[in-house]
Amino acid sequence: MAKIQHGLGKGLGALLGESSDLSSIRQPVGYINKEIVTESSPAKDTSDILRIPVDLIEPNPFQPRKSFDAEALEELAESIRTFGLIQPLTVRAKSNGKYQIISGERRYRAARLAGLEMVPAYIRDASDQGMLEMAIVENIQRENLDPIEVAMSYQRLIDECNLTQEKMAERVGKKRASVTNYLRLLKLPAKVQHDLKVGLVSVGHAKVLLGVEDPAVQEALCDSIVKNGLSVRQLEDKIKRLSAVPSEEHEQELPDFYYRVLEHIGRYFGDNISLRRGKSGKGTITIHFNSDAEMEGFLKALDENRK
Repeated sequence: MAKIQHGLGKGLGALLGESSDLSSIRQPVGYINKEIVTESSPAKDTSDILRIPVDLIEPNPFQPRKSFDAEALEELAESIRTFGLIQPLTVRAKSNGKYQIISGERRYRAARLAGLEMVPAYIRDASDQGMLEMAIVENIQRENLDPIEVAMSYQRLIDECNLTQEKMAERVGKKRASVTNYLRLLKLPAKVQHDLKVGLVSVGHAKVLLGVEDPAVQEALCDSIVKNGLSVRQLEDKIKRLSAVPSEEHEQELPDFYYRVLEHIGRYFGDNISLRRGKSGKGTITIHFNSDAEMEGFLKALDENRK
């Protein structure tokens, strides 16, 4: 059935409790145990995370994206002030002692906006793909990596070494399902990634939170785990109770065209479609389909409308 979802309503808020101030135990991730790279002390290890002064980092002149939304950058900067820069940049060393961004320019801009003097980064020797792959795989085998570092290493093998999940699983000696589960951790909100990284929540907690669609609810549940010391089973029970809370669709009136969108698209999928819209107007449409025939029918309708 087509439905509209609006995020964390009053009923959910009442069940989860008031948001707690956990700043005393939720300190920004600073990678303070990582080596600092300077002009006089260049990096030797390209597989580990190192810290680089922001003044030594230069944007990539070939970056296809030239404009960055100011409001979104400020939101990311505020997140970085609270939780730190959780996912490092990837840079390459230049002959002048500087480092050029390969990926993560948006994170770099937000980090500067947040006032960071050092940022965590992977330093890649882009000239030798095989050596890079070997270095990353070797780094994954270390026992002191936290779950987010493992997940980011897997993502690097996909993005920088052009490996599929199946090939990557072979390289690291893991089951593909295990690799997939780690990669899903990077879809969690920054707050949850932070708490997973520093050990305030477990991988078991994170897997349960991934089953919750609304990021606001994920964050509220994360606060509850940290504040109340919930076990994985207790978290599962709490989510079951949340699912029984009736939706509060009357809280926000939506323009008529949203319902027309649901009506038009829903007819191809038995109305099995939902729409989530925040106060800013941003949102997502989720379609659940039952067969290839449904998708083929939808594609055929799109092609006919273009003629």
